[in-house]
Amino acid sequence: MRGWTGAAAGATGFRVASKGKDEAEPKRLNRAVGVSDALKGVLDSALKKRGFATRDLLANWTAMAPKPYDGLAVPDQLKWPRGAGHEGATLYLRCAPGHALAIAHEGALIAAAVNRYFGYYLVREVKLSAEPFTATSPKPAAPRGPSPEAKASASRAVAAVDDPGLKEALAGLGEALLSRKRQG
Repeated sequence: MRGWTGAAAGATGFRVASKGKDEAEPKRLNRAVGVSDALKGVLDSALKKRGFATRDLLANWTAMAPKPYDGLAVPDQLKWPRGAGHEGATLYLRCAPGHALAIAHEGALIAAAVNRYFGYYLVREVKLSAEPFTATSPKPAAPRGPSPEAKASASRAVAAVDDPGLKEALAGLGEALLSRKRQG
């Protein structure tokens, strides 16, 4: 063959140079981006497979679900009936072991709370999912204050300082360091 080089051959026998369909390069933002923004496309496509149009139901579950079900159950799937439009989906919940019966009986209450949060009729009924429940990690315990011995030792160490602001700051630092030694 004579002429150009490329992937496709023209009708005249010349090889025609053609641009291949290269994948588009990801858009560069030239700035720092939060993790939620960076993963938005990945998460949204995964959530759409589970029936969620947006992340709102998962992200705000603790705000919309009635107590104590906000910590005992998490949304798993949102299934829409065929041809029913956008109203009246079935919400499938993963629940903690031992609480399935209570959640099954309070399904109407949970559905009403979700509908109230969104402001329209979204959930028709609540059913339990067969998927296992994974509880969120417990919140760390509130840090304890320094012991009386640490407070006394820190106040003795800064007794000679004249400036009251500096004295208070150094005493707080000493208490923190002494209580840290005690824990570690």
